Amino acid sequence: AKGGMAIKVGALPTVSTRVMPQAVHLFKQDNTGTVVRVVTGENSVLLSQLRTGDLDLVVGRLADPELMTGLSFEHLYSERVSFIVRPGHPLLKVKPFNLAKLAGYTVLMPTEGSIIRPMVDRFLIAHGIGSLPDQIETVSMAFGRRYTRMSDAVWLISRGVVAEDLEEGVLAELPIATDAATGPVGLTTRADIPPSLPAVMLMQTIREAARTKDKAA
Repeated sequence: AKGGMAIKVGALPTVSTRVMPQAVHLFKQDNTGTVVRVVTGENSVLLSQLRTGDLDLVVGRLADPELMTGLSFEHLYSERVSFIVRPGHPLLKVKPFNLAKLAGYTVLMPTEGSIIRPMVDRFLIAHGIGSLPDQIETVSMAFGRRYTRMSDAVWLISRGVVAEDLEEGVLAELPIATDAATGPVGLTTRADIPPSLPAVMLMQTIREAARTKDKAA
């Protein structure tokens, strides 16, 4: 944007769906001259772009310690992984619910490089599920949402990504207590460079949006 300021934010899918639209909307009410560029991708890619200065801040899950060198993290809220299916899915009728039944269905898993994958793996192993024979790996929201609605697949995804779908009743959540698979979501910035004024203002609206998100959830 010639003449105007641009602010570049990396956002994980978790926050692109709920927090970022609200945050940017609030930001734009005060800051009409600043272009906001919202980039999505895997956490490790976003963090390396933050390091090189291609991004001003990253909003997403807390990364592994070795990826956080020279970066600082501010916790906004915690988010859990959910098991999502289409409304009317056969597993919704299983009472009491039995996790072992997952093995009979296609399971949409987060990809190997994604930040929630280790959490999902640990959760499944802790519940005696060593491997799921029929898996699709994806971090694509559009693919996951559509595939889950058209099939009997079970989608393992951060709950925030599908919160609105659940509210609208287009997707449903299996009754699995996944409190163990919960991780912190927050703002990551470079520790050595103070953020620009627009970045400071956007960080403030992200905090506000994260606070209202919990009331809406």
